[in-house]
Amino acid sequence: MSLESLIASLPAWPAADFSEFGEVEVRKLSNVQKLTGKFLGRNWVSIPHVTHHDEIDVTDAEMRRTAWNSENPGAKVTPVALLVRALAAVLHDFPQFNASLSDDGQSVILKKYVHIGVAVDTPNGLLVPVVRNVDQMGLADIAAAVSAIADKARTKGLSMAEMSGSSISLTSLGHIGGTSFTPIINAPDVAILGATAIQLRPAPSEDGGVIWRKTLPLSLSYDHRLINGADAARFVKAIGTIFADDALFS
Repeated sequence: MSLESLIASLPAWPAADFSEFGEVEVRKLSNVQKLTGKFLGRNWVSIPHVTHHDEIDVTDAEMRRTAWNSENPGAKVTPVALLVRALAAVLHDFPQFNASLSDDGQSVILKKYVHIGVAVDTPNGLLVPVVRNVDQMGLADIAAAVSAIADKARTKGLSMAEMSGSSISLTSLGHIGGTSFTPIINAPDVAILGATAIQLRPAPSEDGGVIWRKTLPLSLSYDHRLINGADAARFVKAIGTIFADDALFS
């Protein structure tokens, strides 16, 4: 049975008059919410999603980020900017994550560019602007680009061109909270990385005691038609390795 036939065979959506049970208020969805809902619904039912959850140690990276922001007050770096840079570095070693299936599903398109989509929560709904050629940018430029495109998404809106052509997408709830979630892949990407709030975790010290480390929970959803679980686990581990490298801040 084709996907279209399967969807058509599903029972009709249940209709209900909720005013029978109490007071209600009806609000129209924004155009962004309606479009996003259609795209996410399509992606969820047409892509075999698997989500890999892990935590990476960001203790040293957070110390360096705080120092960077003190020394460069005009170029503030957020954890999102660091993740964008880390993704650009890791994609070179994991080209299957920088790919898309062809429309007919018979070929794999390997992308030689590195464009990162960054999900932005706007008053009208979720938008995913794309930061282009991230692998050719320094950290300060990445931070500025992410901030600028997010501000434009919230205030002026974005064209479809500004939300197209991504290699992989990133969505972060770290400024709000959470420990894990299952982000929906932004087709035609084959993966999306989700981040939540930094956690404190106990770890053994060299003297046999206990020290506290900062860890960042990551949730990587991937298209199981192209990516297997072992590759997903290695991909997230590689992000952790990048965060432990001083070159992240170069």
